[in-house]
Amino acid sequence: MNNNSEIYKTLRETNVTEHVDQKNGLNYLSWAWAVDELMKKYPEAQYEVERFNGKPYLYDPLTGYMVFTRIRIRDIEHEMWLPVMDEKNKAMLDHQYTYTVATWEYNKETKRREKIGTEEKTVEPATMYEINKTIMRCLVKNMAMFGLGISIYADEDLPEAEITEE
Repeated sequence: MNNNSEIYKTLRETNVTEHVDQKNGLNYLSWAWAVDELMKKYPEAQYEVERFNGKPYLYDPLTGYMVFTRIRIRDIEHEMWLPVMDEKNKAMLDHQYTYTVATWEYNKETKRREKIGTEEKTVEPATMYEINKTIMRCLVKNMAMFGLGISIYADEDLPEAEITEE
C-alpha cells in the first residue's frame, strides 16, 4: 500500500460522528478536534496558509475574499481553498452590501411553511475575524482531502439547481 492509500484509509476510517456540529444547516468539524486527530495519527503533518503580499487571503472586487491552505503528510501534499462567506454562504466583500431573502410563515391548516414575501439583509465588510474562521475551516476541508471527515462534504458537489432553498 502506498503512502497516499495508507494515509487516506487511516483517516477515512476515523469516526467523526460524535464531533460533527451544525451551523446554518451545514455540518462541520471543529478545527481544534480535527487538528488534534490528524496530529495524533500523523505527528509529522505540516500545514501552511498561503499568503498574498503578506496577507493570508486573496481579494477580488468582483468575487470577494478567498483563503488557501496546504497540508503535507510525508510525501503527499494537498491544497484547498475556501471563500470567506456570509450567513447565506456567499463570498464576502470589502464593503457593506445587501441581499434579499425569502420570509416564511407556518400555515396551521396546511401544516407547511409558506413564502410570504422577502426582506433585505445587510452584510458588513469582511473582517480578520471572518478571514481567520475561514482559514481554520479551510484547513479542516484540506484534511478531508486526506480522508478525515470527507463524508461531511459528500453533498457539496451537487449542482446548484438540485439544491432547494426553504
